[in-house]
Amino acid sequence: MATPQKSISLPLFDGPTERLRPPLKWAGGKRWQVSHIAPYWEPKRYRRLVEPFCGGLAVALGLSPELALLNDINSHLINFYRQLKNGFVSNLRAKNDAEFFYAKRHDFNSLLRSGKGETRQAAEIFYYLNRTGFNGLCRFNNSGEFNVPFGSYKKINYKTDFREYVDAFANWEFTSLHFDQIKLHPHDFVYADPPYDVDFRHYSQGGFGWNEQERTALWLAKHPGPVILVNQATKRIIELYRGLGYRLHFLRAPRRISCNGDRTPAPEVLAIRNLP
Repeated sequence: MATPQKSISLPLFDGPTERLRPPLKWAGGKRWQVSHIAPYWEPKRYRRLVEPFCGGLAVALGLSPELALLNDINSHLINFYRQLKNGFVSNLRAKNDAEFFYAKRHDFNSLLRSGKGETRQAAEIFYYLNRTGFNGLCRFNNSGEFNVPFGSYKKINYKTDFREYVDAFANWEFTSLHFDQIKLHPHDFVYADPPYDVDFRHYSQGGFGWNEQERTALWLAKHPGPVILVNQATKRIIELYRGLGYRLHFLRAPRRISCNGDRTPAPEVLAIRNLP
């Protein structure tokens, strides 16, 4: 991987600090990016924010748009957000216990097999598995079953009442589509954070390979509205984005997950179009 010649310090946003926190633990959270994205967003906040890969909602909650279209290929994640939009209160008596965890994991997979993966009950268990499972991962085997192991945390603060999200989500639409099925409006402000171009990727069944990276970049290069596309700054990503006319800024990102304990800042690129 080629490291960019230098990192460019973007102006940081010193805006409101009272924001709702993401309701889930989510691998690769981008909360740290909000201060870099907000200076571009604030003058355009009358637009609809669109996230094709919304993940844990760190950016959407940090920017706090009035209108948003938030999409993720993970239908269980989107089901949970839709339940929160309707005013979700969990009745599950959560336990930080391995035996209870595996029993609930079995119940969740039974719901999936019976076609009830987009129900209130499924969302209730999904939240519990997310908080209790290893590293907040969301992983499924080839049979479509959730297979993340117990996390062995000393203490977990489980939330039961999520009604504080109702007002924030009121004008937010949640969808679970492949990114290029999203119908963009010309005025939309798009923040896209696809699975990063790294050696190890297990984001969904079938993966997210180089072909999808190219398709994402080309799809957004055709959008007439503002675009911020974020990725790890690998040599081929830099060449792809520059070749499509994006303006590039480089950041040193904190590593969130590392298989070998390496916490060295990772180079990331903000690829920008149709913004000053």
